[in-house]
Amino acid sequence: MTNYTLIGTPVGDIMLVGVRDETSEQFALSGVYMVGQRYEPTLGPDWVRDERLFADAAKQLLAYFDGDLKDFDLPLAPAGSAFQRTVWTALRDIPFGTTCAYGEVAQRIADRTKTRAVAAAIGRNPIGIVVPCHRVVGADGSLTGYAGGLARKRWLLDHEAMVAGSMLG
Repeated sequence: MTNYTLIGTPVGDIMLVGVRDETSEQFALSGVYMVGQRYEPTLGPDWVRDERLFADAAKQLLAYFDGDLKDFDLPLAPAGSAFQRTVWTALRDIPFGTTCAYGEVAQRIADRTKTRAVAAAIGRNPIGIVVPCHRVVGADGSLTGYAGGLARKRWLLDHEAMVAGSMLG
């Protein structure tokens, strides 16, 4: 069974998706999708909406959008290959309010010759915002591909820059 809920945010509705580990009974976030984004899952017959399971994730995401949270502390269970999960883990090391080029991420986890593979893995990140793929930009600093759309990517980067700037003062 897959659980989900929807929350309203400044970048539109976001679908939170989660799964319960059958052996430990621990619940983990497996998806954060902006409604209408590329690779958004389709609700299946075994999907159950349950806001209670996502209370902490929703609280943390809303605190992020309010400018009160920089780092998420949630159990995560992204589905992907070992390489994809390595890339997604590396994304969590990009500091709030900063950006990093695709090639830099490739350098951190493998080598620069893997930049295209890294970019493909970033594009399939199922836990957007919490795993901050929006912080990855082109080598020249330009905004490039984002499953949620470039306007949302720009909003997230501007939001983080504003929050980070206000924390300095």
